[in-house]
This record gives sequence, C-alpha cells and structure tokens, in this order.
Amino acid sequence: MMPIDLVLVRHGESEGNVLKKRAEKGDSTGFTEEFRARHSSKFRLSDKGIEQAKAAGAWLKANGFASFDRYYVSEYLRAKETAGLLGLDLGPDHRWFAEFALRERDYGLWDTMSFEERTRKFEDYVRHQQRDGKYWMPPGGESIAEVAQRFGRVLDTLHRECSDMRVVIVSHGEVMWAARIRLERMADERFHELDASEAKRDRIRNCQIIHYTRRDPHTGRLKHKYDWMRSLCPWDPCPETDVWTPIVRPTYTNEDLLADVARYPRQISG
Repeated sequence: MMPIDLVLVRHGESEGNVLKKRAEKGDSTGFTEEFRARHSSKFRLSDKGIEQAKAAGAWLKANGFASFDRYYVSEYLRAKETAGLLGLDLGPDHRWFAEFALRERDYGLWDTMSFEERTRKFEDYVRHQQRDGKYWMPPGGESIAEVAQRFGRVLDTLHRECSDMRVVIVSHGEVMWAARIRLERMADERFHELDASEAKRDRIRNCQIIHYTRRDPHTGRLKHKYDWMRSLCPWDPCPETDVWTPIVRPTYTNEDLLADVARYPRQISG
C-alpha cells in the first residue's frame, strides 16, 4: 500500500520566481547573461521564500507533522533549502533522500528566458501551449504529462518501501500537479479547469502544502487508497483552503465515453 499520510510541499519563492514576476510587470532587466548562464536547478530562495519555508515548517509542526518516517527532496537547490528550513525533527535515525525523479519540469531552451523572449523567439510554441497545456512541451523540454509519467517512479518507491508510513516530499509546482494527476486519476478537462482557475484553493503557490491520507479524517478508519486530500498555503491562509476534500476518481460507462467524444465534431468524414 501507499503511505498512510503523504505530504507534498512546494519550495519557497526562488530567484527565478522573483524575476518572472518582475518580467510579467514589464521589467526583464534581471535576465542578464550571468543569470541566463546558470541552470535553473541552481536557483536559491529569495528572502520571502525563506520566510515562506519557515511558515510551512511551523504549520507542519503545529498540526502534528513535526516528524515523518521518510523524507524525500528534489535535487534542485531551492527545494533542498526549503526542506532544511522547514526545521522538521529528523531524529537520530532519519535523513533526507535527494530524489532526481522529483526535479522540476524540464523547460528546455526556455529554462532561463523571460516571457518576452520566449514569445519573440518561439511564437509557434507559445501559441501551441495555449491549445493544450497538459500534452504541450516547450522546445527541448517536457510536457506535464511526461512529468506525471516520471512521478510514477516515485510512486513505485512509496508502494515498495513506505507502506503504512508518514512521508514528506519537498519538490516543485509542476511535480505537485503531476502528483495530483496520478494520485487522483485526474481527467484532462479537470486538469485544464484547475490550471485556468484563479481561486486560491486551486493554485499551487510557493510553499503550498498538499496532504493526502488513507485515514478518514472524520472517523479515523483506514482505507486502501487515498480518499481524502487538503491543500493550503501556510503563509497566506484563507477560509476556502485547508478543507478536507473527498477524492472522486472518474469512471465511465460506454455511453459516457461516447457522449464525451460527441462534444467534438469530426472535421473529416469518409
């Protein structure tokens, strides 16, 4: 079985996040040659990111997660820095495992480009991205669907080694989306709906925490699979988050499948 509790934490605000936000407001001066020469795996946390990581750690410790049975972290620096700043109690017998399969989605040639430069050099890719964000891939990079496949290797390890444990994973926003796709068997339309949503409960912000559990939060009864999840942002709490949500995995009758297909008229007949 999977761990009883699986807690996913996104890293705090990074140097790359800071420059992206500035560029969205029209200031791309931070994308210097020196910055662009560094792979995004080497981004450190910003001052705000450090405080976000400490806030996430404080929430975990205040809510019964001061320690875990297994600790996994992405090899990227911003994830390692976040994991260390959570301040969790490893005790004498536990250490963090750096797992390369938890690395952020590979953006290929887009890795350290501003949005303006991406649009100027790769106009077709930007247009295709708007057509389907799940299967689209940046030039030389990965689609979110491919990240979800890669996350399957992490799930194999959890099944094999962490049954009935409490596990924490510190990684990246796109990896957490991939985890949701796999663990919730999320349909394409549901993914696109959440991806387009501006509601705080649907976003995966810096230091967002997503908690999956096999233990019914109301009765305490253990289930065979993850039937409940909650998602929250410790440094910016709001009433619509930190609410236990039942996981309803989609299934289809023959009629359901055909009705879904019928919504897209054929363009070529014969």
